[in-house]
Amino acid sequence: MPEASVRTDPLESAGLAARFRATRSLSEALVEPLSEADATIQSMEDASPAKWHLAHTTWFWETFLLRDHAPGYRLFDGDWPFLFNSYYEAEGERILRKRRGLLSRPTLAEVLDWRRHVDEAMERLFEDPACAGLVELGIAHEQQHQELLLTDIKHAFSKNPLGPAMWPHGGCIPAEVSHAPEWYEHPSGIAMIGHESEGFAFDNEGPRHRVLLEPFALAGALVTNAEWDAFIADGGYGTASLWLSDGWAWVQRMGIAAPLYWRDGEQFTHCGWAERDPEAPVTHISYYEADAFASWAGARLPTEFEWEAVAALGHDPAGGNQLDGAGPPLPKGSHGLFGDCWQFTRSGYLPYPRFKPAAGAVGEYNGKFMAGQWVLKGASCATVRGHSRASYRNFFYPQQRWQFTGLRLAMDT
Repeated sequence: MPEASVRTDPLESAGLAARFRATRSLSEALVEPLSEADATIQSMEDASPAKWHLAHTTWFWETFLLRDHAPGYRLFDGDWPFLFNSYYEAEGERILRKRRGLLSRPTLAEVLDWRRHVDEAMERLFEDPACAGLVELGIAHEQQHQELLLTDIKHAFSKNPLGPAMWPHGGCIPAEVSHAPEWYEHPSGIAMIGHESEGFAFDNEGPRHRVLLEPFALAGALVTNAEWDAFIADGGYGTASLWLSDGWAWVQRMGIAAPLYWRDGEQFTHCGWAERDPEAPVTHISYYEADAFASWAGARLPTEFEWEAVAALGHDPAGGNQLDGAGPPLPKGSHGLFGDCWQFTRSGYLPYPRFKPAAGAVGEYNGKFMAGQWVLKGASCATVRGHSRASYRNFFYPQQRWQFTGLRLAMDT
């Protein structure tokens, strides 16, 4: 999940401090089931080792808060910024992303020592109103990396022939599906899109602006595993007319015949291989697959503006199946637009009218990625509850599917 820059109103320092501590604690709780080897492996270039996520988020606090706002603070280790900078060009050279899994040193224990050192130093900054915006950004940044940590280690474990579990199977029992309306109807008209001035938002969520919508309907429920099985049985992966040209080439080149982590009647989870629940939302699909399914179903993907217009009509961003602690994320099906999986839209990830990136290095993470990616809305079962909102714009390349990505259909009315 990409990082970003921030717009925020200063919050009361005690509440900010408590949320900082809770966020930092959750990151460490998520890696408790992992061995040193588990925390070091990197299964592909899109993913990063769990240890690297712990270190990079700590580098963020040290670089953007402590270095510039804590007089007398000295870096924990002057060599580590090269290892744990992600892709901030303004912060200098860094190790190649694909080589993060070669970092056997520093050890996990040393990274945890660094985290404690930084956490202690951060306590001085919570009473400084000038730091409030950056602290908000740092919390949101680390929450993004908590989701990435979970999805990256899932991918790594799936490559192990033993199919190891991060948590025991008892923690991965699906809940009952909460039935939603069949469709949310929406009339034509002008909708206000983008984040309003209150509270935190990444800079790509604004400025707020008007969009003209034609009449449409948005599905009340996410597409399920059973529906995807029907798509496969009907030759969906072998019917060129359903696919975008780039998508069809991708299917042929990569031999794609099912969502990621599927095999006969099973899917890989954080609890190892498990029987696939037909009523649970389908996840780990690409934009190409989502678009092909929508064509097969006689529908289409929503635009990000349509999705946001419906979400703004009483849907709770903190509702649904989201991450509440250090436990296994699993799509289960829930009422409302948020939770279970990030939902593809057919909107390209582009700047809103009058968009300007934030000043400085923290402004690098949105504007420079506005090419060739697609917007996803909502939140997933691995998203920390409270992290998302109606205006939130997640974005990925069309072939990527190691995240909890799914779809909700739309149609013209």
